[in-house]
This record gives sequence, structure tokens and C-alpha cells, in this order.
Amino acid sequence: MNYDVFNGDADGICALLQLRLAEPKSSVLVTGIKRDIELLDRVNVKPGDEVTVLDISLQKNRPHVERLLRQGARIFYVDHHLAGDVPEHAALKTLIDTDANMCTSLLVDRYLGGQYRSWAVVAAFGDNLNQSAEQAAGTLKLSAPEISQLKELGVCINYNSYGGCIEDLHYPPDQLYKSLLAYKSPFDFISDQHSIYKELQAGYYDDLVQANRIKPEYDNNHVTVIILPDKIWARRINGVYGNELANRVPEKAHAIVTHNKRGGYQVSVRAPLINKTGADELCSEFPSGGGRKGAAGINHLPVEQLPDFIKRFSEKYSQLLGSMPLS
Repeated sequence: MNYDVFNGDADGICALLQLRLAEPKSSVLVTGIKRDIELLDRVNVKPGDEVTVLDISLQKNRPHVERLLRQGARIFYVDHHLAGDVPEHAALKTLIDTDANMCTSLLVDRYLGGQYRSWAVVAAFGDNLNQSAEQAAGTLKLSAPEISQLKELGVCINYNSYGGCIEDLHYPPDQLYKSLLAYKSPFDFISDQHSIYKELQAGYYDDLVQANRIKPEYDNNHVTVIILPDKIWARRINGVYGNELANRVPEKAHAIVTHNKRGGYQVSVRAPLINKTGADELCSEFPSGGGRKGAAGINHLPVEQLPDFIKRFSEKYSQLLGSMPLS
């Protein structure tokens, strides 16, 4: 039995797309919303089963990795999040790079020798790694309008991954992946009038308009904190809206706060694009937090801890940005 375990965002989906376009195989799909990262707890294997894991933190899943290895699985693990201590085992192969300008799809692209690089470009844009995406796109000799098309597709696929539950999304990530797998090139998907792309675009722009109406809860020279209302559209847009604000004001860090179903908050943090660091460390200070250097989050922040989070957020980036040399 083969299991494909992947983050439901643009990076996870496009990483698996590249692998299965290059190496087709029947598999059980295991995925979820963007923040659903302990996906390996859903997998039980028999000796000889193969598990491919894409774009979820090994640190958060290490107990499950060790369990699956004991059960006799072979694991191929590709990721760019904080990994912690990587188990040493003959049946575990890892491709892990936590560089702030790297994503899982770019690692898969490297592994496959660029066979389906256009999908890696889509993923990098979706993860707001615009410079990395443009560098990869440069090898494909694409026009400026074509690069813009890949960027918008990446943003829309990523947008579809955010929400408090699967029902908040326009499409379940496994369904979206299956739809995309029919297209070797993202341009084929974009140009197909029968694809679901138009609906994703419309949903993204509608939600973005509503988010832009919200005033900051806290704002200074180094950070901005925005609290979105307890609405489905707000849960859908929160992560991609953080990327949008980071691109608008690259010298500041941003935190987008939304309500979760546990009566607290979910937080998306984006480090300043001029200094993409510290987001993972900040969020890891809170029990359900984690991520990567440039973008991280907290799944559940109790309401009473919001002032403490804002204080720590402001202190961290005031220190990081205040110590930067003047250009």
C-alpha cells in the first residue's frame, strides 16, 4: 500500500503533483486544511508499505514517523519546516532544507531535475517566495504575463487551504489535487474553461475586498496586527492576506488573527520580507505554534494570551529590525 501525505496548501499539493506526474502510482491520499499538520497520526501501515510525506514539519510528526518505521514502512520525507532531530533509519529518506527562501516543491523540483518545474513555480509563488519563484521561472523562458498567471494560480491554490475546517474551503485539498493532476502544465489548467479555477479566483478576490476593510488592532513602525471577524471568509483569507500585506509593506512584520472553534484565536505571522526570520521562533513560544522562519502560526491562542502575543511580537521585531544596519 502507498500513502501520500501532504499539506493541503499550494506547496504540498504541487509537490505531490510533480512526484506523481513523474512517478505515477495509486495511493491513499492523506491531507487536510493548511494548519492540519499532524497528518501522520491518521496513517497505519503494514511491513513494506511506502509513505511519502510532503510539506509538514518532521518535528511535529516525529513520534508518528518513529511508529511507522517500527511498523515496517519505508518513508520518503520532503519538507522545509523546522525539523528538529531527524531519526536515523535505513527505511527513512529525507530531503529537508529550512532556508527561508526554499519550499517543499522546489526541493521536489531539484529531486526530479526540473521535469515539472512550472508547478514548482506555482507553489513558490503560493508560499510567497516570489524571488525564488521568479528565479525558477527564469529557467523556463516564460513571458512576464505567463509568470503573472503562475503567480495568481499559486495564490489561489494556497488561499483554498485556509479555514477552520474542510467545510470552510471551496474545495477539499484532496479533490483539488485530483483535479490538477489531470494537467501536466499549469497553463493547461488555467486555460481550460471547464476547470475550477474561475471559482477559486472569484472567491479569493471577494474575500480580499472584505479583509481590506478591517483596521489594524495594533500598529507601530515594525509590526501590524489585524483581527478579522468571526466569519468563514475571514478564516479562508487569513494566511494569504498576511502574504498580501507583507508584499505591500516589506519592512514590517504582520500578524493576522482570526477566531477559531475552540473559543480562542488562530494567528498567522509573516516576517518582514527585508528580514525573513524569527516567525518560527516566535510562534514556537506558544504551545500550538510553529512554522518556518519567514511564515509561521499559532493554531490556538487563548483569548487572554493575545496581549502577551502582541507584546512579544512587537518586542521581537522591534529588536530584529532595529538592529539592522541602515542601507
